[in-house]
Amino acid sequence: MLYEDRIRRERPEMSKSFAKLADFLLNSYIEAAFMTASELAQALNLDAATVVRFSQHLGYSGFPKLQREIRQRVKKDLLIRPQQALDSDSPTGITSAAIKEVLHALEQTRISIDVEALNNLVTEIGQARRVVILPEGPAQPTAYSLVLFLEQGGFPVYIARTGLADLARTVNIATQQDLLISMEVSGLSPYIAGAMGQAQASGISTAAIVASASLPSARYANTVLAAQAHPSVGVGIISIEAMVYAISQVLRWRFAERFAGTEQAISELSEKISTPL
Repeated sequence: MLYEDRIRRERPEMSKSFAKLADFLLNSYIEAAFMTASELAQALNLDAATVVRFSQHLGYSGFPKLQREIRQRVKKDLLIRPQQALDSDSPTGITSAAIKEVLHALEQTRISIDVEALNNLVTEIGQARRVVILPEGPAQPTAYSLVLFLEQGGFPVYIARTGLADLARTVNIATQQDLLISMEVSGLSPYIAGAMGQAQASGISTAAIVASASLPSARYANTVLAAQAHPSVGVGIISIEAMVYAISQVLRWRFAERFAGTEQAISELSEKISTPL
């Protein structure tokens, strides 16, 4: 059994100090491969003996044995897998090509993203009485990412259902103090553009976060954030997710006071909620 499998198997029952080590070895194994037990303990504010006990808990005689296995993983990542990726007709080769395709699309989006439009959108979010997101199917996971972040900053936000009657209801109750944001990847939800058009005609602020500038709802948005067009829906999803992440970081910078202490408060409340009264 590989060290990752051993850690995952034991992780639910670990103490806090063991759990901290476990997560570091899973998430930062390349760094751990070149650290002594003392250096690892110091980095995590633990005792060196804890690192030894952790290794023994997993079935190793000590940290050097565990580290040897971690180094084998690093060797495979850095030396063996790149050679396997040269074979385009193999799972490794196909995976490598797919990741390169995504990276290229993200780099194009990074270069071409309209930062002025992004900054305007952040301003509109800060001024809106309520933010309403209208996502088509493939964009829904990204919409939830944006909702989660806006809620952390205390911005009133919700995701509208995108059926015909639901969109009509959303536009009907919206006011000129609201902000409607469409999120599109494929353009296969025809009613979203219509709803945006009706909202814009009523003087309601509209914005679009889209995988390409030619998607329908972008025509009816006062502010448009568009990724570089790509034939793959999967790459489009990743591209708009990247733009939402950029929006979240600018929001956190612009409205730092609204986010101050939020994550700590959520963590403390989570612990209280999980503890039986």
